[in-house]
Amino acid sequence: MGRLMAIDYGRKRCGVAVTDPLRICANGLPTVRSCDLMEFIKEYTAKESVDAFVVGEPKDLQGHPSESMRYITPFVTRLKKEFPDKEVIMFDERFTSAIAHQAMIDGGFKKKDRQEKGRADEMAAVLILTSYLESRQNSLNLQTRNNC
Repeated sequence: MGRLMAIDYGRKRCGVAVTDPLRICANGLPTVRSCDLMEFIKEYTAKESVDAFVVGEPKDLQGHPSESMRYITPFVTRLKKEFPDKEVIMFDERFTSAIAHQAMIDGGFKKKDRQEKGRADEMAAVLILTSYLESRQNSLNLQTRNNC
């Protein structure tokens, strides 16, 4: 079983996270400049087995795609073209940046550390991947209960 890779795509920087090979937990990778992301993914997947990509899908409070989708959509299209054998999953990323900032405050990060631009992006990618893993587990638990 290969890893899952989550991407919190931004205009300047992207947060990236991956699961362990058993897909139990998510770990952040270094933040990558958007213009370097595809090369980073190619290098990473050459070394590690990745089965699917989970890309954060920004939505507004009503659940509609946010304006940032206009620059995320071309990236997703290219990702599918570059990796046709891998699934690309769009996953709701609402509030992940706010939750990441709050987690840093709760974790005792100093203000200077919280202002480091890539740290929140990395944490947002971890949150996207963790939420995705939890949603899959909840779905499996529900299916198991319905089959009894």
